[in-house]
Amino acid sequence: MNDSLNALTVIKEAEKNLHEYFQELEEIAYQNGIKVLKAFQNHRVRDTHFNSTTGYGYGDMGRDTLEQIYAEVFESEDSLVRSRIISGTHAISACLFGLLNPGDRLVSITGSPYDTLSNIIGCGDGAVGGTLIKRGILYEEVALDAQGHPERENIKAILSKKVKMVLIQRSRGYSLRPALSPEEIKDLVQLVKKHSPSTIVMVDNCYGEFTGLLEPTGVGADIMAGSLIKNPGGGVAGGGGYICGKTPLVEQVADYLVAPGLGKELGPSLGQNRPMYQGFFLAPHTVLQALKVAVLAAYVFGQHGYEVYPRWSEPRNDIVQTIVLGSGQQIKDYCQLVQKNSPVDSDVYLEFADMPGYADKIIMAAGTFVQGSSIELSCDGPLRPPYCVYMQGGLTYEHGRYVLAQLVEQIILKNNE
Repeated sequence: MNDSLNALTVIKEAEKNLHEYFQELEEIAYQNGIKVLKAFQNHRVRDTHFNSTTGYGYGDMGRDTLEQIYAEVFESEDSLVRSRIISGTHAISACLFGLLNPGDRLVSITGSPYDTLSNIIGCGDGAVGGTLIKRGILYEEVALDAQGHPERENIKAILSKKVKMVLIQRSRGYSLRPALSPEEIKDLVQLVKKHSPSTIVMVDNCYGEFTGLLEPTGVGADIMAGSLIKNPGGGVAGGGGYICGKTPLVEQVADYLVAPGLGKELGPSLGQNRPMYQGFFLAPHTVLQALKVAVLAAYVFGQHGYEVYPRWSEPRNDIVQTIVLGSGQQIKDYCQLVQKNSPVDSDVYLEFADMPGYADKIIMAAGTFVQGSSIELSCDGPLRPPYCVYMQGGLTYEHGRYVLAQLVEQIILKNNE
């Protein structure tokens, strides 16, 4: 093992001080794990549920039961869990295009959405066709306050208009604002419903699943969406996404994805049932690993003078850890160390590059078993001030601990020499 004694000392001292906080995270994972286990038992999962269907996928018992399990665990009326959904952005896009018609008004009440979603809406810098705005959807957004929290008075004001849907982004995206807790989302849902009862509340739940004991649909959100190569796939699902919410809304989105009147009835599992079941069962534990890695990173970098969001002692409502590094070169060095110590593509050399859906050049470290999986240890960042790296994931705490020791040695201690 190549860790220096100094780096290991820093890590061990951090772990000693984080012991009680880690226990709190372990209790959340335990309770979520039991919730998932009981849902499996309630729906009498059998080996036959892992069988595959092809073609139209009529009568896919495994697919249908998995969707019932997602609905139970996430406390929603219905769900759509499909391998054909490519990403979280794809799942959210399906909800927006499936539920909004020309002339409808969409309002983001958590400021500007994530880069790839901005392009789908049509409010981003990239010139692309087929956006919501180009299809006649009206779009507005409510800026966050100075502390990065939703601005209640401005939300109330915009709801005086006819608003078909409000969009809440739970995670921080490429920003420094805090991720939203289920309790904060509940407060926003109640605010929206009080002033505009018919408005659909849609939540982008990416990176947030199983970080706490509640999910957005369990606190009143009408519909939410996420990716299976993030938290709920547990690092096992090879792809896919989910949509959970009120039955009429989920059915409408399913009809958009397939065809009106066919929706949820079609969609072969093509051999993906077993990894999606197994991944969901493992998800609470895997999210725990990612959270412990994030907290450790926040502690060691924060103790050595770096700005970190959130701080180690603050509540965790997504798995993303932001570290302000101050320059593009520092981001590159950080990402390269993560890539170098990954199980896959460890010899790949990274560069900032243009990527579809992003306004700025992006660098991404992802030596992952599933391409682009951010429940696996990965990090990325845009080439723009204040030059932050966004670290997430970790299938095992042991791997994350090892990588952080390299980062301590090569970035923190080296810069302090």
